[in-house]
Amino acid sequence: MVRLPKDAYDYGTRTSGHAHGVVLTKPHVVDLILDLAGYTADRDLTQLSLLEPACGKGAFLVPAIERLACAAKRHGVDLAALSGAIAAYDIDPDHVLVSRNAVERVLLSNGLSPQRAIELAIRWVLEGDSLLAAPARPFDVVVGNPPYIRIEQLAPALQAEYRRRFESLFDRADLYIAFIERGLHLLSDAGRLSFICADRWIANKYGAPLRRILTEKFGVECYVDLHTASPFESEVIAYPSIFSIRKGRSRRVHVVRLATASPEECSAVVPAVRRGTTKVPGVGVSVYDSWFEGEEPWIISSPEHLTTLRALEARCRPLEEAGGARVGIGVATGNDKVYIVGEGVDIEPDRLVPLVMREDIERGQIRDARRFVINAFNDDGGVVDLRQYPRLATYLKAREGDVRRRHVSQKNPSSWFRTIDRVYPALVRTPKLLIPDIAGSNEVVYDEGHFHPHHNLYFVTSEKWDMELLGGLLSSRIALFFVWCYAVKMCGGYLRFQAQYLRRIRLPAPGGMGDSLTRSIRAAFRARDFARLDELALEAYQLDDLPAFDFVDTRA
Repeated sequence: MVRLPKDAYDYGTRTSGHAHGVVLTKPHVVDLILDLAGYTADRDLTQLSLLEPACGKGAFLVPAIERLACAAKRHGVDLAALSGAIAAYDIDPDHVLVSRNAVERVLLSNGLSPQRAIELAIRWVLEGDSLLAAPARPFDVVVGNPPYIRIEQLAPALQAEYRRRFESLFDRADLYIAFIERGLHLLSDAGRLSFICADRWIANKYGAPLRRILTEKFGVECYVDLHTASPFESEVIAYPSIFSIRKGRSRRVHVVRLATASPEECSAVVPAVRRGTTKVPGVGVSVYDSWFEGEEPWIISSPEHLTTLRALEARCRPLEEAGGARVGIGVATGNDKVYIVGEGVDIEPDRLVPLVMREDIERGQIRDARRFVINAFNDDGGVVDLRQYPRLATYLKAREGDVRRRHVSQKNPSSWFRTIDRVYPALVRTPKLLIPDIAGSNEVVYDEGHFHPHHNLYFVTSEKWDMELLGGLLSSRIALFFVWCYAVKMCGGYLRFQAQYLRRIRLPAPGGMGDSLTRSIRAAFRARDFARLDELALEAYQLDDLPAFDFVDTRA
């Protein structure tokens, strides 16, 4: 068995934004998750088995066992005899101890002797990595809030073992992906999995293999969108959702949106799903008569939004296919304090490349902050010979300790002074559109050819498009609609404008809009008249209107 070092990370109900410790799910949210999994009072729970693969401090265990105890009394079953009814795991022995103590208290309050309560708690709550050690037997119910950790944060040997076992661990996947895959494959024929976790996997690149596994062999029953809600006991920067999944293909899928995830809203979800509608304020229900196929992203908005999106995608071409546009991201250095410098630095001038950062852009204008990124590369892509650049060599030697501590330096010891990404001086002179990574809406800025972008900026170039025309289209609400449908929604309504989402934008043919419309779009882009751009884009895309969608308009 592969053992995970205790200090590698804490399992438990942790979410994004909390690298250490446990973030507990609110009790009424736990109740909703158990309800969606079918672990409900109207069933004979003594005949079911439940798995909690990362139990933390028992947020799910305690209410589940309380439900089990009630069912045992109702059906005349000895609770002490249900040794196979519960299985819970955690890698942290402190969490295991806390959970066992909580389980003991529940069992004692339901009439078990101290000795039997201790024995059953030990049997039910186990120390170990459920991804590697969970029993092969099937479970009728799998519930929880799996750990949210980037897999590259783990030890290389453990990463390799996880990737060997789980085909869903693709690219830079988070570990909760493996928990979903593992839980699905442990379901009994009539079993259900119900998790609360980050929602990035439903639309981004690393979630594609899991989406394929799920749509081929399993079915979504309900998906609960919690973007504006607060399901945890403390504030986090996660973008959570709840979903229930069973074996068999999806048929009708209910997508529910909760405004706050209050007790009233959560208690209304299951009745709303049964009826297909609800009158409870803050609870919205959409019914999808068919679900997504293969690896395609899940567009969790509304059937109306999806219909409009598919119609646009059917008649327009993707950004990188329409007019030869290309999407890129700016340079990452590994240590900006070393590699981003002012104009007074004592380094050979031909090693300094003008740089623009996110903070240099305001109201559509680029402020020249007179900062530069050090270029450690030759034109052929190899690193420079420091002997030919004594001033650069002196500068780097004075900071060698900080530079060598970077992962890229340890991975490439012979070129220890290189930046993570290659710097391209020719990109400075290339006309390009700059788009901040995180924003409420599409803040597109035109750089005629003066700067190299930093890694918190994406850029779009094209040899065929008029860049002001392209900038106008990409600044419109229609372009934002594509990103809004696919991108990660962040707290406060902000979006991630990553390359994988920008490439989802579809464009009309660059030569098919006519001279008058083209001139109008260019003029509106120069004037940053976004209301006018939105009107002109409807004409360019031959649309009467778009379905309404919520976003923070930061384009001004």
